Amino acid sequence: MLERTWQIARASGADQVVVATDDDRIEEACRSFSAEVVRTDPECANGTERVHQALERLGSPAEVVLNLQGDAVLTPPWVLSALLEVMKADSLVTMATPAVRISIDQYRQLKSQKDSGIVGGTMVVFDRQYNALYFSKSMIPFLRSTGGGDPPLYRHIGLYAYRRDTLERYLSLEPGELENTEGLEQLRALENGIGIRVVVVDYQGRTHGSVDSETDVPIVEAIIEREGELVPRPLPVQQ
Repeated sequence: MLERTWQIARASGADQVVVATDDDRIEEACRSFSAEVVRTDPECANGTERVHQALERLGSPAEVVLNLQGDAVLTPPWVLSALLEVMKADSLVTMATPAVRISIDQYRQLKSQKDSGIVGGTMVVFDRQYNALYFSKSMIPFLRSTGGGDPPLYRHIGLYAYRRDTLERYLSLEPGELENTEGLEQLRALENGIGIRVVVVDYQGRTHGSVDSETDVPIVEAIIEREGELVPRPLPVQQ
């Protein structure tokens, strides 16, 4: 799984791909396929803190940083590329995150899951310049009427690209009331006036998902078997 995710990151066009970990087993696995690794403290509260610490320990001069979780094995590389392109094209964009447009049927299916107690899935609304207005585990916007065409329904994908100074500012801030209420760390940025550019992406028929528990492994394996590898894997070396 980790090697596949690493290959996806490399295929994005990023200048450097580094695995940040505090685990000996993960480091050993990364070394086996020649990935660059940096060790971080187990005390890091989340992936955002781990990314920042990795930058410091690497002594990296990188201005733009993208945080991809190691379990995001189904994330197409072109989604990562889209974030990096937006950050490079506009220096005023300090933070970016992807979203996919969903249909009314998909919206209603997600709402039904939430009504039954399944919390997963975050919605986002944004202005005409694609700047995020709000993220929520609730189904936003509320569908008061669907008579005026396809409503703007967007499901958030939990990936973030930051400018380095924005990452440092974000980590200096305390969680706010909205973040604590929704359990969404990106709301800390909005509560403190840090803009988040939403990049609308197309999964091109690929299935979105990640490995959040052992029960997800056979599900993800079946998706890869059915849809094929996102990045072709190198053939094993013949002995």
